[in-house]
Amino acid sequence: MHYTVVERELELTLILSPERSIPVPARLSYRSDDPYAVHVAFHVTSEHPVNWTFSRELLVEGVFRPCGHGDVRVWPRKSEGRSVVLMALSSPDGDALLEAPAAQVSAWLERTLRVVPPGYEGEQLGLDDALDQLLAQ
Repeated sequence: MHYTVVERELELTLILSPERSIPVPARLSYRSDDPYAVHVAFHVTSEHPVNWTFSRELLVEGVFRPCGHGDVRVWPRKSEGRSVVLMALSSPDGDALLEAPAAQVSAWLERTLRVVPPGYEGEQLGLDDALDQLLAQ
């Protein structure tokens, strides 16, 4: 099966305190064969990146207004005169607050939305074809 991948390398900022933060290289990934999800790989100081997967819709909405609850929350903010998107991630291993440049995230999201427009995600999964095959047997 053919699918499309949309990726973007960017530098996020891990906010440790109001006075201290560190840069974190990251890769945003979207695959048309997994149309509801976005994947973020954080290349922290290990050989293996830390991977998070969450709803594309959550990230799209979070660029404009606060959203999410639980493990992933996203919201827009102005920081030093520029627009950013904050992502608060929680896991049993700890919590992280990351800041991303809003323009870069928005441009990447627009590319994903051109590949699979909102409301057409289900068509990418081939569920109708699979159901037809099951019923034909």
